[in-house]
Amino acid sequence: MDKRALIIGATGIVGRNLFEHLQTHGDWSIAGLSRGRTPAPAGMESITADLTSASSVADALKDQEFTHVFFTAWSRQATEAENIRVNGAMVSNVLDALGPSGAITHAALVTGLKHYLGPFEAYAKGNVPITPFREEQGRQPVDNFYYEQEDRLFDAAGQFGFGWSVHRPHTIIGYAVGNAMNMGVTLAVYATLCKATGEPFVFPGSAAQWNGLTDMTDARLLARQLEWAATSPMARDEAFNVVNGDVFRWKWMWERIAGYFGIEPAPFDGETRPLENRMQHAGKAWADIAARHALAEADIDKLASWWHTDADLGRPMEVLTDMSKSRKAGFLDYQSTPDAFFELFDRLKAERIIPA
Repeated sequence: MDKRALIIGATGIVGRNLFEHLQTHGDWSIAGLSRGRTPAPAGMESITADLTSASSVADALKDQEFTHVFFTAWSRQATEAENIRVNGAMVSNVLDALGPSGAITHAALVTGLKHYLGPFEAYAKGNVPITPFREEQGRQPVDNFYYEQEDRLFDAAGQFGFGWSVHRPHTIIGYAVGNAMNMGVTLAVYATLCKATGEPFVFPGSAAQWNGLTDMTDARLLARQLEWAATSPMARDEAFNVVNGDVFRWKWMWERIAGYFGIEPAPFDGETRPLENRMQHAGKAWADIAARHALAEADIDKLASWWHTDADLGRPMEVLTDMSKSRKAGFLDYQSTPDAFFELFDRLKAERIIPA
């Protein structure tokens, strides 16, 4: 059987970039499974199902066979207990439907650095491992839906006899619209608003993030690691961190993002000023900008994820990731983080998401 991929969450920031990568690299047949709320990328076979429903998934995948499954979606719930119940079931629903065919050779799960930090409601309340985070540091003693998803993946792999990989990116930079975890697009929208309204371009995060070292993950690099792990014997049954390979301080990066948009960054006074509090009434200003520039999306809520950007930039501790395990296994790719931002901003202009 040729390489036939199923991307769970194909319209999100990871799934979309993975599709674009597989479409242009190698001999892949690709389908995407999603709720159908966002149009699938052109050229993708689209399968619609409610991932939280075992019967809906089973019906949608009836008589389907895939050699590779990529889990790039999650569903945010009110509590971590609900996150565990819902997101764990999503993994099982797909693998229980496809596993009996015997066609799956590899399944990949994308989680993130909350594996080390803990979930949002218990953020960094445990004994956070010493940075840079390394895969062998293990799990935190708190409830975490990432752990449940991993366990469901491991159980299915043992039952149906396929290989697996787990991928832990830092904050992801990449093109997607309607995504709940998208700092790059959020910052582009914020900078565009500041330029149009004359409001100061204020860093919303903590002093620890402003002054400390950090790293990020380009969605395109993550896509390359996902394909590598799905096809490399050295990556079978392993978990990997994945970041660009450079480090920076936000006190340096903030000025460069401001420069791209032709605005002056406001001086940072050490106080955290979350975007979610300050952007509650930005919808009308964005709608006016969209009308004036004939933009493709006038609904700011489909572009900006203020809460998630606040969570990342408001961390009270250093968050830095080690990539040695991937390097030793053969994944050597690198991506400049400033270039990742600027190339995303260029694409947002080309797609008429922000003004050119």
